[in-house]
Amino acid sequence: MTMDMNGSERIEAPVEVVWRALNDAEILRQCIPGCERLDKASDTEMSATVVLKIGPVKARFEGAVELSNLDPPHSYTISGEGKGGLVGFAKGGADVSLTADGPQATILTYTVKADVGGKIAQLGSRLIDSTAKKLAAEFFSVFGEKAAGHALAATDAG
Repeated sequence: MTMDMNGSERIEAPVEVVWRALNDAEILRQCIPGCERLDKASDTEMSATVVLKIGPVKARFEGAVELSNLDPPHSYTISGEGKGGLVGFAKGGADVSLTADGPQATILTYTVKADVGGKIAQLGSRLIDSTAKKLAAEFFSVFGEKAAGHALAATDAG
């Protein structure tokens, strides 16, 4: 079962700050809903453990996250694949692009494609779709707050 979503988020931080945050494993860990662990293997590869509840099913996914198509500080693709044992699998990616909105703000635009299979896919597309949209919205809104917080911290320190 495949889902497509897109949206945008206005972040009160300059493009450079947002770009750094997008490449910071600790910030990403704090923004990914249900993320228990995100370990950086290289500048473009990470491994993750994420626990998600989709309707009545709670699943722990072990997987890999990869950054590709890097065009600093404008855009990249973040993709991941998680295996949830008997529950099934989830894989997907987001194309993320940053556009300056004046000197102190950034518009982050994302297009997400996700696939789920196995037992979770039997929960029905409406439930999975609404859960995926909620998770994407949660990720990007928390990310926006964290990136803006970093911009403020940098301003205070400077």
